[in-house]
Amino acid sequence: MSEAYLLLGSNVGDRILIIARALELISAKAGIISTASSYYETEPWGTANPLPFINKVIKVQTELKPEELLQTLLNIEIELGRIRSDQRNQPRTIDIDILFYDDSILNLDHLVIPHERLHLRRFVLVPLAEIAAEFEHPGLHITVERLLETCTDTSWVKNM
Repeated sequence: MSEAYLLLGSNVGDRILIIARALELISAKAGIISTASSYYETEPWGTANPLPFINKVIKVQTELKPEELLQTLLNIEIELGRIRSDQRNQPRTIDIDILFYDDSILNLDHLVIPHERLHLRRFVLVPLAEIAAEFEHPGLHITVERLLETCTDTSWVKNM
């Protein structure tokens, strides 16, 4: 059994309801959710789009390998109405990212673990630190708590 940390985000529709439905589908299809952060309302990152996100981080106990987990999460996104675009950081019903998978380092064309930008984003680090402050980033060898302390991102993150 492996442990994966996932970030869920939504900024279209009933954001909390969509994330709650995603949690149900992850439990049914990907593994057991063992820990979950609070919900956070967050400033959109990397876009001029004014719609704030709701974000949540979870830890999942899974038997799926990283690529199987990714495909399962992509299918859940589609099931919940996610429409992908060539443009980054567009509004979306749901986005589910793999942040960490055990202490693995994986660099494939379609999957990078740890998530390559997680240490740059407060909307990831704040909920992640709530549930995994002492987890050490396997590539940077720094705890999540320290990553948050040194993060230069100034976007707002509000605990709900």
